Amino acid sequence: MEKPMIAVVMSTTRTGRYGEAPAKWIHDIAIARGDMAVELVDLRDYPMPFFDEPSTNAWVPAKDEVALRWQRKVAECDGYIFVTSEYNRGLPGVFKNALDYAYVEWNRKPFGCVGYGSVGAARSIAQLQLIGIELQLAPIRNGVNIQGSDFYAVLDGTKSLNDVPYIAKNAATMLDELYWWANALSAARSAARAGTAG
Repeated sequence: MEKPMIAVVMSTTRTGRYGEAPAKWIHDIAIARGDMAVELVDLRDYPMPFFDEPSTNAWVPAKDEVALRWQRKVAECDGYIFVTSEYNRGLPGVFKNALDYAYVEWNRKPFGCVGYGSVGAARSIAQLQLIGIELQLAPIRNGVNIQGSDFYAVLDGTKSLNDVPYIAKNAATMLDELYWWANALSAARSAARAGTAG
């Protein structure tokens, strides 16, 4: 069986962002397992304008060249780990925009979340799960929330992410679930394609 392809998506693009640290951390943990192919995907590499297409690409193909490149990247993957902060109790705007620029490419694929901030981006992740369902993504139950004093200690360099035991345990559980769902949904998509072709 081929390894599922998992994208670790950094959801912010601002100067001085913190997200690179948890993204690289979860990327390295996932790679060390040896049972999935994992790629860091940075929204800075996909500078899409605010959504300005006639419709979702479920109905009308996108015209923007960067959006088309983004859609191809999303389509390559069997699952996703979204690494997100929380801006005013919601998703970063650039991340919501990126989600909106694809549709069919997200369908029937799982995602887990690594959130960071004062409440571990819990409210942002809750919104993301609702948006994911509309995009026909499959949110998995367990995730990683780097929160409170632990987040601030990591932010100021007092601790590293590896010094926070509960997030390592949560990461392992999330990755176990993501691996299972990525394989299960990949097999189901393949079976559906074979049924349609037959």
